[in-house]
Amino acid sequence: MTELAQMTYKEVALDDVAAIEGLVAVFVGGDGKMDACARKVNGLSRKAVARLVSSPAFEAMPNATAVRLAFPQGLAAEGIVVVKLDRRPSQEDARAAGAALAKEKGPANLTVLAGNLGRIADVALGVALRDYDFNAHKTAPKKGRGDVAFMVSKPDEIDTTAIHAIAQGVFFTRDLTNEPANVLTTIAFADRLAELQSLGMKVEVLEEAELEALGMGALLCVGQGSVSPSKVVVMQWNGGGDEAPFALVGKGVVFDTGGISLKPALGMEDMTMDMGGAGVVSGVMKTLALRKAKANVVGVVGIVENMPSGNAVRPGDVVTSMKGDKIEVVNTDAEGRLVLADVLWYTQDRFKPVGMINLATLTGAIVIALGHENAGVFSNSDPLSGAFLKAAGLEGEGAWRMPISKAYDKLIDCPIADMKNTGGRPAGSITAAQFLARFVKDETPWAHLDIAGVASVSKPTTLSPAGATGWGVMALNRFISDNYEA
Repeated sequence: MTELAQMTYKEVALDDVAAIEGLVAVFVGGDGKMDACARKVNGLSRKAVARLVSSPAFEAMPNATAVRLAFPQGLAAEGIVVVKLDRRPSQEDARAAGAALAKEKGPANLTVLAGNLGRIADVALGVALRDYDFNAHKTAPKKGRGDVAFMVSKPDEIDTTAIHAIAQGVFFTRDLTNEPANVLTTIAFADRLAELQSLGMKVEVLEEAELEALGMGALLCVGQGSVSPSKVVVMQWNGGGDEAPFALVGKGVVFDTGGISLKPALGMEDMTMDMGGAGVVSGVMKTLALRKAKANVVGVVGIVENMPSGNAVRPGDVVTSMKGDKIEVVNTDAEGRLVLADVLWYTQDRFKPVGMINLATLTGAIVIALGHENAGVFSNSDPLSGAFLKAAGLEGEGAWRMPISKAYDKLIDCPIADMKNTGGRPAGSITAAQFLARFVKDETPWAHLDIAGVASVSKPTTLSPAGATGWGVMALNRFISDNYEA
């Protein structure tokens, strides 16, 4: 796994600043006022900080951004990083400032002179998340990412457990989503999840024979063209009392060729990220375990590979779901909903959850609708969707509620079976959600998150480099914390 930078927290010692090597960071508000830490560095550097702050360049800098002054006189440090940030920043600005520090840091060690700055934990989380670097398959010598030391007024008040748990969960999701499919096979994926048992989680891996016995014909048809066996992994975190768990369900297609309905070659290499929903579920479960969440949560992921072969499911085939419904597979590239249909039903049948959220890189249509800024939220429950949207907003992870209604059902009605697996291009993301809704029991509050546009991006975001983002780990962790923990 990609390792987090080592982070330490200690009391401010201004007399030690001149001898600090690597990079030294200070914060200056938009009004140009410097705290004791910034004034100390300014004095040692012969007023280099003051010259920057009084310049038009500093005035033009957006809030929560940084600039680096290289090789300052009077300090052992190789550079001073000046961050423009108010003393009592918002959570969003604090994390963005941390991300700005990470971009300036690179492989160097960094000492952050934060003093009594507000939201230091969020600054630290921003540093950790933006410092991610997936380089497992590069042969060049690794430079490392450098350690980060925070000098603060009250180090004992920083919740380092929460920072570590969230960052580890996001990194886990990003690593899984970034891995190529010849490395993250269905077997390897299940093995990585089984390792979460070391954190006190109960993990079960259901093999194909068990899935056949359960009647998961929809899930199994997706993987029947691959030499890699299909699996379902069940992760249980029992940190609460005797109450029924909340359920998280994920689509884990480790590679999606489209099957017999073969995708175009251009861009198909990106389909290693089609297990992004299962990746997010896995990252959330890891975060909950690391911080010892006082809640009962079950994560269930269906892991398959969609390949064309002589054994592959064909357009026009009819398969039987675990629920018993018959599905005509009119397009083998609409495979994720087939996986989720059986996993959703299994999760409800076995665990009787108090609520359920599934995540999937399900449709290109949601990217057309919402771009790469928001995930689509479809739900049968206003309270559940409202609670999730609130948590996503608090964590700065974009999400937007989309409609579902019986009016769309006619698009997936089928003359030879109970339903077909796609309604075509019109309302593509909505008909996919309508398909899933047929496998949700009336008594189960449920939300479907279509994360096709946010799971992996081609350009860096504020808190992540290009590639897998880990979107959803922070929002779902907050959702569980705010709604299901005492």
